[in-house]
Amino acid sequence: QVQLVESGGGLVQPGGSLRLSCAASGFAFSTYAMGWYRQGPGGERELVAVISRDGTTTIAESVKNRFTISKDNAKNTLYLQMDSLKPEDTAVYYCAQNAYASYYPGAPVKDWGQGTQVTVSS
Repeated sequence: QVQLVESGGGLVQPGGSLRLSCAASGFAFSTYAMGWYRQGPGGERELVAVISRDGTTTIAESVKNRFTISKDNAKNTLYLQMDSLKPEDTAVYYCAQNAYASYYPGAPVKDWGQGTQVTVSS
């Protein structure tokens, strides 16, 4: 059974940092592209960052140069380092197992985590 468990969300002031983690189990973590998505208040779920099996990353323009995605295959864990946070980054952040080893725009998601809330506010 696939499990994706996010942690690390919370309340942070503008300009601050958070690191999200996603502990994965129940599948061959290293062989899939893994990603972070987010859904803000009243908005649609959107891609934040994806890392393919070979380590290639895709980062949304809105977070480029502020967010970094990484993974530890030995620990079956996906990370999202978020720096210089802005109020518009406020959202529920979801970990996702993509359907394939390499990400491409529109690639389907195989499984989702439950999400972790990130709130950026003074």
